[in-house]
Amino acid sequence: MHPALGIDYGDARIGIAATDACGILAHPVESIHRGRVNSLDRIRELVQQKGIRTLVLGLPIRMDGTEGTACAKVRAFGEKLHATLPDLPLVYIDEYLTTTIAQEKLHQAGKKAKNFKPIIDQAAAVEILNNWMEMHAPISEEF
Repeated sequence: MHPALGIDYGDARIGIAATDACGILAHPVESIHRGRVNSLDRIRELVQQKGIRTLVLGLPIRMDGTEGTACAKVRAFGEKLHATLPDLPLVYIDEYLTTTIAQEKLHQAGKKAKNFKPIIDQAAAVEILNNWMEMHAPISEEF
């Protein structure tokens, strides 16, 4: 594995998570407030700082497996992201339930729901990255 950046795209904020240098563990990085910061420039900075080699963008696929307007927004952002960082592979991964799972984990960690907002996007990006890493984990065989 190699360093990857997980991205939870939202209308107001973009949650960012990254793996460690070996691409084994995901951790929250930041939430980019879209109205205050150029999100593409900030992601490019993070990619350079962290030596990222893959971008993993959550895609909000509906429960029935179809793509709606939310997916169209994410794909449009993905096109801009790929144009900004054309040398990096951009992978879309179904983000189904990542926010719900992130909220549950934050609750289990003792965080109050009213305090979720600043970190929920980052936690969802961690879940997106974890799902991608599980899909790409080497298969080990027991002897």
